[in-house]
Amino acid sequence: MKKAKKIPQRKCIICGQLKDKKDLLRIVKNKEEGILIDNSGKKNGRGAYICKDKSCIDKVRKSSKLNKVFKEKIDEKLYEELEAYEIK
Repeated sequence: MKKAKKIPQRKCIICGQLKDKKDLLRIVKNKEEGILIDNSGKKNGRGAYICKDKSCIDKVRKSSKLNKVFKEKIDEKLYEELEAYEIK
């Protein structure tokens, strides 16, 4: 009998909920590209996860949580990309 494959869980930096990795947006910071949205979930660098729902995406800008996580000022363009990502 095969063991069921474990689904990786990650925590949203805004609401703190544990969810499947594929259900979250990954924002990554690396030396080459800076801070960007990682669609593949496989880019090198420091990652932070956010729920794909409107409330968490709205709160991420207001709380400036990404600034704290990555220890630098986040470009306004990244927030605009995140808002474009919202699942209606």
